[in-house]
Amino acid sequence: MTPEKTMKNDEESIKTINAKQNVRQQLDDDIEAFLAKGGAINEINANVTADPPVKPVSKYGGRPI
Repeated sequence: MTPEKTMKNDEESIKTINAKQNVRQQLDDDIEAFLAKGGAINEINANVTADPPVKPVSKYGGRPI
């Protein structure tokens, strides 16, 4: 790789790292503001899903003759 190409990749990665750090900082600030207003954060177990399992419905022979 040429030095110019390497330098450009480094600059892009630095911009990306800075952008991610800015987003993380904004998220931390938003969380602090939420908690300061009396909000609460609940931890949910990894195996919990929003929808319970549904029994499959058979459509075999469901059309009228």
